[in-house]
Amino acid sequence: MNLTRALGSVGGLTLASRVLGLARDMLFAQFVGANFASDAFTIAWRMPNMFRALFAEGAFSAAFIPMFNRKVADKEGAGLSAGVEFAQDALSVLLPALIVMTLLLEAFAWPATYIISGGFNGVSADKFDFAVLLSRITFPYLMLISLASLAGGILNSLHKFWVAAAAPILLNLAQIVALVFFHTHEPLLTAENQAIAVTIGGALQLAWLVQACWASKIHFKIRMPRLTPDVKRLMRLIAPAAAGAGAVQFNLLVSSALATGLLPHGSVSYIYYADRLNQLPLGLIGIGLGTVLLPTISAQLGRGADAEAMQTQNRGLELALFFSLPATVALVVCGVPIITGLFQHGHFDASDALKTGQALAAFSLGLPSYILVKVLTPGYYARSDTKTPMRFAMISIAVNLVLNLALILPLKHVGPPLATALASTVNVWLLYHTLRKRGQFEADSRLRRRVPRLAIAAVLMGIALYFVTPFVVPYLTGSILRRAGGLIVLVSAGLAVYAVGCFVTGAFVLDDIKLLTKRARQA
Repeated sequence: MNLTRALGSVGGLTLASRVLGLARDMLFAQFVGANFASDAFTIAWRMPNMFRALFAEGAFSAAFIPMFNRKVADKEGAGLSAGVEFAQDALSVLLPALIVMTLLLEAFAWPATYIISGGFNGVSADKFDFAVLLSRITFPYLMLISLASLAGGILNSLHKFWVAAAAPILLNLAQIVALVFFHTHEPLLTAENQAIAVTIGGALQLAWLVQACWASKIHFKIRMPRLTPDVKRLMRLIAPAAAGAGAVQFNLLVSSALATGLLPHGSVSYIYYADRLNQLPLGLIGIGLGTVLLPTISAQLGRGADAEAMQTQNRGLELALFFSLPATVALVVCGVPIITGLFQHGHFDASDALKTGQALAAFSLGLPSYILVKVLTPGYYARSDTKTPMRFAMISIAVNLVLNLALILPLKHVGPPLATALASTVNVWLLYHTLRKRGQFEADSRLRRRVPRLAIAAVLMGIALYFVTPFVVPYLTGSILRRAGGLIVLVSAGLAVYAVGCFVTGAFVLDDIKLLTKRARQA
């Protein structure tokens, strides 16, 4: 399988989803702004969003896909049916567990919201009750997206990556429709409509993936739970995988709770908007690579092609750094101008843009780390080792908590994002060092040659953007066409300088372009 082509398929759809998500956030900033209403929705959305990352993009896939692939590979002829039987057994246990969990969260929504929000810094009882209401509305999404992850895991194992990658588009469309057609002059009501749209979007995602499974001759049947040996093993693998895959999400949860408890209203929204923009390259590169690498490396190791698996992971690291290094530099240098062009209108003013841009710059320092986690963890999960990433994730969470407590008061809304970035860097170093120590990963000569050259090209781009930005800033406010034009000029200038820098430093050469062109013609 061509890694670049598969990443292009997943990444293209993920990019479409993230662009729609950016449009949704722009509308949300316009109609709601950065205030208590936006903080309340952010907190209500934080837990379902965390479960999406844990299950749809993390734990369940990490545990399920290697086991499903082995089922398919072990029995020639009956391989797919054996894999579907395993999926049926997993569903029989997963569904009742999710129903019980959802009911418990609905029943205990008040303490759950309090834990996540830290009490909203002494907000009135009426406002806190509103935040609890939003949480109750969004909690069913947890069950829907977890079931969708089962169907998505099967489709990814069959190398039908695009179907699962397209599913988040439905969630973003549901939220955009709610904002465009059901927004009001009252921010609280608009936030409530957004919470309703979250659950509707989850139902649409599940329906889309189940229909795709039916089209692939895979039908699910509801039956009594069966704790088979394979299901027990799956359950043993999921718990540590959830902790390992969710380090960034847990860190964001800690940051949100501390921000709501210790900082003024609006601080959670600054962190939220910054994180959403930071998620754009993370979703395009990191999630796309993680989605493709796990089943690919699992299949390679399953047939004993260890050298091929190591080469795949080297190319994954190379692609991750090729995209993430310039994105990091651009968001650090131009964070405030980008936020101004995207969000500064309606209820979102210049002060909000400045503070959000500062938070974005802090988040972006960890962007390579967030992405490399997605590239390195398949090296563990493909070998059914979910405990090692869990241990490293726990260390990362502890580091994040200590840094949050140390930085949140002196740096205010910049402290939590910076703590998250530094904690993620610790996690990546532990993952990389251990794989290398075990002899399961070694950077090849091509990767060692290209990484420093990519870094130089990214720095050259950052210097160019520093001098270009003052000329573009006047065009980042006003009409949407004016702001779009200013952002296009800024992004185009950065891309052009980075491309030239890559060729000047030798990070990429003409033969690479010829090879990519040849593969495109073959495809």
